[in-house]
This record gives sequence, C-alpha cells and structure tokens, in this order.
Amino acid sequence: MAVLSTGPIENNLSGGSRPTQQVTIKMVNTDSINTSNILIEGYSLNGTRTLYVQQSVNLTPGQVFSQTYYANLDGYEYVFTTGGGAAAFTEISVWGKNNTGQLSTAHRIVLKELSPKGEL
Repeated sequence: MAVLSTGPIENNLSGGSRPTQQVTIKMVNTDSINTSNILIEGYSLNGTRTLYVQQSVNLTPGQVFSQTYYANLDGYEYVFTTGGGAAAFTEISVWGKNNTGQLSTAHRIVLKELSPKGEL
C-alpha cells in the first residue's frame, strides 16, 4: 500500500477568477494480471483542512479511470491510498482546469511529482 499526496495547492483569485475551477484525476492500472484499489480524498484548504471528496475506485488490469471534481477553492490537496496486487503498477495524475476547461499548467501533477504522505 502507498499513500501519495499532491501536497497543498494554492488557488487564490487572480484577475477575478481562480487559476483552477475543476480538477481531473486520471489513473491507469498497468498490471496485466492484478487489480488495484485506490481511495481518493480531496481536501479544501480554506483556513482549515476539510474533506470534500472521498471516492473508492477499483481498477482491473489495463483499466483507465478519469473523474473530474470541483476545485474553485482557495486551496486544495488530494491524497491517494493505493492497495491491491497492482498497487505498484497504478499510475495517477492530477490536472487542474480553468473555467473554460483549459489546463492550468501550474496545477498539473504527474505520478513522479506526487509525494509519499509524510514526506512533503
């Protein structure tokens, strides 16, 4: 089992809107035999750390998952707890998008940029 985190992401107003309005999480199980399970937890960081997303996903071998969540917040953090036989073969990325659906480059996080929880 691994616990990975985006770390806190600042999303303050700029020019009347926030750089990121929504976050798309993409995951893929690259194992050819085993299943992985992932707990997705999203936290709002507005003076306190408040859980606002909690979803469990099971990925069969080769399966891809994509889900978009609300992120028009002062700050946010996503934590991923992976388990199952394919936990080590589960790749995760986080994509911030503005109000027109365009990628917010500063809020793009790929697997190698996710921090093991406790090592931020």
